[in-house]
Amino acid sequence: MAVLADHSTDGLTVFRAERWGTGAQGTHCREGEVGHNAFLGGTMGDTPGSPTISTKLQRIAKQAECYPEMVFNNLYHLIDCDLLREAYRRTRKDVAPGVDKVTAKVYAQNLDENLRDLHERLCAHRYVAPPVERVWIDKDGGKKRPIGKPTFEDKIVQRACVMLMSPIYNHDFYDFSHGFREGHSQHKALHELMEWCKKRDINWIVDADVSGFFDNLDHGHLREFIAQRVSDGGIKRLIGKWLNAGVMDGETLTYPDKGTPQGGVISPLLANIFLHHVLDDWFVKDVQPRMRGRCFMVRFADDFIIGFEHEWEARKVMDVLPKRFGRFGLTIHPDKTTLVQFRKPPSQLKKAKFNGTFDFLGFTHYWAKAREGYWVIKRKTMGKRACRFVKAVRQWCRENRHLPLRDQHRALSVKLRGHYQYYGVRHNSMALDKVLYEVRRSWRFWLSRRSHTGKIIWDNFLKTIDVQMPLPRPRIIHNI
Repeated sequence: MAVLADHSTDGLTVFRAERWGTGAQGTHCREGEVGHNAFLGGTMGDTPGSPTISTKLQRIAKQAECYPEMVFNNLYHLIDCDLLREAYRRTRKDVAPGVDKVTAKVYAQNLDENLRDLHERLCAHRYVAPPVERVWIDKDGGKKRPIGKPTFEDKIVQRACVMLMSPIYNHDFYDFSHGFREGHSQHKALHELMEWCKKRDINWIVDADVSGFFDNLDHGHLREFIAQRVSDGGIKRLIGKWLNAGVMDGETLTYPDKGTPQGGVISPLLANIFLHHVLDDWFVKDVQPRMRGRCFMVRFADDFIIGFEHEWEARKVMDVLPKRFGRFGLTIHPDKTTLVQFRKPPSQLKKAKFNGTFDFLGFTHYWAKAREGYWVIKRKTMGKRACRFVKAVRQWCRENRHLPLRDQHRALSVKLRGHYQYYGVRHNSMALDKVLYEVRRSWRFWLSRRSHTGKIIWDNFLKTIDVQMPLPRPRIIHNI
């Protein structure tokens, strides 16, 4: 066997192991495995003439693009003080602290010393991932959703790891995977979904739901999927520490053998890696070649929609989906996974008969006629999402009715603008107007409870609000 070294112009070296007499290639360290191993140059600490962070990430991305089968086994040494500082800059500072109660403001008081100490612990493999504090938030149907709160320092390390791994996997992920990726968003996924349904003769929609995906993600399969692209021992140890760090729920510390906490910086990337192998790759390589009609898929994290031209093909895939996910320890919810007829109605019809509706990323999608008389796909805010927002605003007004009116107006304006920022899409004006009306009602109701003199007259309230403290009115922000 001969070991060859290819030197690229950007200073990176890719080692290939070739066997005489065969075209099969193996890695430098393990013979017989298909692919390449990347050895990225550099030292533990940057010198004044060393590459910048963006240059290092561009090198990784370039190698991942040029060698799709490459296995990266030398990334850990790139986690230096400069990368940690950049990771600190990209980490949100306004989130709640974890189990150690150290906020971003406290951590920044001795930032250089803290980052230097963190780097030393990472170099010596003495870094210990702290437990993730679990909190519960309300979910539709009266249920609760668990959310994890890592410590601020742990978020920095996770962010540094994501910065190194994302350039590799961004070239592996398909374009229809939009969850938590640079250049992708929920609105881009919604636009792609609408374009497929309008212009590609899509008549049937499979609206699937994975039961408790983040809580049931199998650690063994996840490690196997990561090793196919990243085999660096340091990175794998870090991911193993996060998966086994434990969960602090109140005063109880548990160590789940599966799942990854929602709220962790590394969790969206791990979820995308897992679903890329379980769902995306399977759909592209096994499902689409067997379909006679057109089909597509749009996915954002664990929410995905599959569209088909023919009903029998849609039902066939629906029967296979639970078996596919069951192989990897996941369950497709039998009641929430439905097949919806979603064909474009004939132009002479006045109503979209026989067509159903489906929910995706907070919107209900349905066929309706535009003002000009032709059929279009319209979207409106899901009823459950609108009710949840109104209830949250009503509760806030109740708890803060003692504040000065200017402060209440300022806070309500921020909440409404945030709601419009996401749900401000075409054809959704009526739902936004209704939300504004309900917010006004809630505000007036709890302002009336500040005094024993009685209720505030609605007309007088509107005159005062519209003139002195007008709440922001709905507007269409996303033309999709």
